[in-house]
Amino acid sequence: MKWPLSKKMEISLLTCVIHKSEQITKYCEDHSQLCCSKCVELNHRLCLQVTPLPHAARRKSTDFKNLSVSTENILSQMKQCQTYQEDRMMSLKVSYKEHERLIVDGLRVNIVSYLRECETSTVNTTHEHMQYTVIDMREKIKYLLAAFEKGTIKEKKEELNLKQAPLKVVKNSCIRLHYELFHLHVAIPKVLGKPELSFIASKKCLENIQQSDIFIKENFSNHVFTVNGKSVHNVKMPSDSDTCIIEAVCALPNGQVLVFDSNNINVKLLNQQYRVVSHLDVSDGLIWDMCVWDMCVCDMCLITPTEVAVAMHDKVQFITVSQSQLTKGRKLKLQPYCTAIAHNQGDLYICSRTALYKFTLSGELVCRLYKDSSADFTVYKCAVSPTGDRLYIITSWDQNKLLTLARDGTLLATYSDPALGYPWSLHVTPAGQVLVCGCRPHTVLQVGWEGKSKLATLATREGGVRSPWSVCYSSTTSSIIVGQKWDDTILVYRVE
Repeated sequence: MKWPLSKKMEISLLTCVIHKSEQITKYCEDHSQLCCSKCVELNHRLCLQVTPLPHAARRKSTDFKNLSVSTENILSQMKQCQTYQEDRMMSLKVSYKEHERLIVDGLRVNIVSYLRECETSTVNTTHEHMQYTVIDMREKIKYLLAAFEKGTIKEKKEELNLKQAPLKVVKNSCIRLHYELFHLHVAIPKVLGKPELSFIASKKCLENIQQSDIFIKENFSNHVFTVNGKSVHNVKMPSDSDTCIIEAVCALPNGQVLVFDSNNINVKLLNQQYRVVSHLDVSDGLIWDMCVWDMCVCDMCLITPTEVAVAMHDKVQFITVSQSQLTKGRKLKLQPYCTAIAHNQGDLYICSRTALYKFTLSGELVCRLYKDSSADFTVYKCAVSPTGDRLYIITSWDQNKLLTLARDGTLLATYSDPALGYPWSLHVTPAGQVLVCGCRPHTVLQVGWEGKSKLATLATREGGVRSPWSVCYSSTTSSIIVGQKWDDTILVYRVE
């Protein structure tokens, strides 16, 4: 930090970001961009305020103290983002190592089974009449090992590399952006006596901060949302017999939204203006009295960009969206009672009061991931991180807890907060941000991806939310959608 500005850094500052062989000579006031002669010729010929660099440097002043603080904050967040991607890669690697171990154990069982078969067949048999010779056994075992190495292990390693690839891209981008911004941060104090270099350094630093901020928002799950507007939309239909209870919300990539009204037992499709354009009855003839309602907790999750799964009691109904119409698809009957459903990479996660199960999309039980029989509703609702390396569970209404599990069901963290009173719903965004509804205190919280701390309170009773019953984030519209209990409206919070 105390060394003078190097010639290499000076050349780097003066070099145009777009045209690497050109030096910066102008500044476009219309676009707030540093320009070389080629930039002016190609992109700024029609701009009215393209001024020579010395003139722009004299006219513009920069608050270097605030710029330094902003830079340090972004550098810190970028490091956290890099660490987060590395943790996700390590989690995947550990998970696949465990999977490899299970495969090896399976191979060992097959070899032992084969050897026992050979032993049984050769008992009381003379050497010349043996069904299995030593050579045969050796060849068979070599075949099993070769098939194992070339097939299963190779396939799993390729699958691991495929899943790690996008994480590596993000991690490398973190390293690159951090490197570029850090060197600008170091350079700025060294050029304060040189107006032109100081002006260039500050502008490049601001551009990098903006670029890094956008990158962090898109890729880092601990980016804290900021609410900058709210709208209210009525979703009650004339055919609805009772006040709505919006039990679940799913945002589609095209900007449409699906809401599950558990009190009228239907799924409603909302257009981009949040008006109901289609609906589908999912009651299957069920008489929906208060006794049944108390027993049947419902949920819904996105399967594909045009398909959702609705979980209700002991069944899962798949629904397809096509040309603004809803159509029932296949149905699964599940043995455990369903209180929640989540989907990630072809796996269904089902909460069943006191346990969390993993199923295939065809309804086959894979395993039980977690169980807690200490109370009636210890595993109530669940959500999954985008890469599947974190599972989140909210517990019974009186415990006010959020649990974070590893991919294999190992408990990683427990977070308890009075603001989570009567927790009813949670959601993980495509970038990994964790949103949780506290129904009793009327709050929507953002919790860190580690599941250890609250990052922000995004909605409160004072801000208009009443008994938040469901929550979802739409990347398309950059908004958080909140469904409420005993309320015909949904709340849409615009966020940054």
